[in-house]
Amino acid sequence: MAKVLLIEPDYRNKYPPLGLMKISTYHKTLGDEVVFHKGKNTDLRAEKWDRIYISTLFTFYWKKTVETIKYYMNSVKSPEDIYVGGIMATILYNEMIEEEGLSEINIIRGLLDKPGILGDNDIIVDTLTPDYSIIEPNETQTYRYPVDDAYIVYSTRGCVNRCEFCAVPELEPVYKDYISIKDQVDNIKESSGEKRDLLFLDNNVLASKEFNKIIDEIIDLGYRKGENKFTYINKKGRKISKRKYVDFNQGVDARLINDENMSLLSKVAIRPLRIAFDHADDRYVKIYTDAVRLAVKHGIKDLSNYVLFNFKDKPGDFYKRLRINVDLNEEFEKDEETRGAKIFSFPMRYSPLKGPHSKDRKYIGKYWTPKYIRAIQCVLVATRGVVGPKKNFFLRAFGKNQNEFKKILIMPEDYIINREENEISGNTDEWWSAYTSLEDKSKVLQIINLNKFRDIELYSYSKKEKELLIHYIPKKKR
Repeated sequence: MAKVLLIEPDYRNKYPPLGLMKISTYHKTLGDEVVFHKGKNTDLRAEKWDRIYISTLFTFYWKKTVETIKYYMNSVKSPEDIYVGGIMATILYNEMIEEEGLSEINIIRGLLDKPGILGDNDIIVDTLTPDYSIIEPNETQTYRYPVDDAYIVYSTRGCVNRCEFCAVPELEPVYKDYISIKDQVDNIKESSGEKRDLLFLDNNVLASKEFNKIIDEIIDLGYRKGENKFTYINKKGRKISKRKYVDFNQGVDARLINDENMSLLSKVAIRPLRIAFDHADDRYVKIYTDAVRLAVKHGIKDLSNYVLFNFKDKPGDFYKRLRINVDLNEEFEKDEETRGAKIFSFPMRYSPLKGPHSKDRKYIGKYWTPKYIRAIQCVLVATRGVVGPKKNFFLRAFGKNQNEFKKILIMPEDYIINREENEISGNTDEWWSAYTSLEDKSKVLQIINLNKFRDIELYSYSKKEKELLIHYIPKKKR
């Protein structure tokens, strides 16, 4: 019997490590002892393990992930007994094997979708049922995943698109039209008990030619709209009833939405329907807005979308897409048939998969600046990362038009976060007056766009430039 340690670095993430959960099942099937932990642990590090698996997530977690790998290097007999896989390991495979101290570990690219990858046997790890027991909090493993009461499944794999900002073509290069979800759910239920929701990790489910079969399975599993009650007994012995929902978490492709598949989706208890809104050109805007209106027409009223920014878009494009969603919300509220439909937007900052900034979050797009990025972060502090359906709140947070939005982007950080306080005190008006009074703004805009004000040397600026820049310097440094 081998001693196996499963490690996920201690970054904050919503979903449990599905790959490690399947590896746990694999080793328990072989009769091995399996321990899971999130992050570093001195007691586990002090033990000797026959094999250690470490999962990776986004590439910008490079530093934390590499530190975690090196932390456990002496907990095995040989570096070859450490296996590292997942998104970052696949995307930055060459960089990992070139990292000092990691050249001898086993780095796995892509999926565990063939026999013999982890041992001399015919077991295909990727098809195994995830072991949910390892993510249950205990005395040493206290992290609780926000999503821990859902059947996490795939009905397809891969994507028919090849978007340059996406890692899926490298992670799942072959598109698979159909994978039975009933078998997955039945196996999870048998091994780990009943779950409430049904969470899909499909990357492009609407591309499947078997989409109607997928919907039929969802309905057969008890997720028909209006018939989606989930009843359980709580710790106090009381019978509790809640609604259970279907979530295609990776979103659906607006370009593939049509009357037929929206009619099918409307039959299941989907909440929310996620639709990506990645582009602001007129053609894509029409595709997106038509798709949203069609979904609402079919009675799907809980909608959500990811709004990618800092890629090839301009700040104005970002504002335009957010405003379109807010205006759609207002449109739906005016019509009795669509009233109650709501769209929530989730801004998603682009980070490159390759290149010098793939290992951190410092990439700045062609039309963006460090100040613009920081301004968006400051606004999202107030909105808690979500742009909701309330128009007045949006206009206040992001501006009534693109000119006001551009003003917010260059506004001092404190004036964005503490908007009302600084407006009442007159600080915001003083700042704007100082800015607009400058005939030549090129010199100050250079320093503003860099967003580095702590060590600024004011003596090299004119009187009017100083009157403006003083607003950007932290109060403790003035």
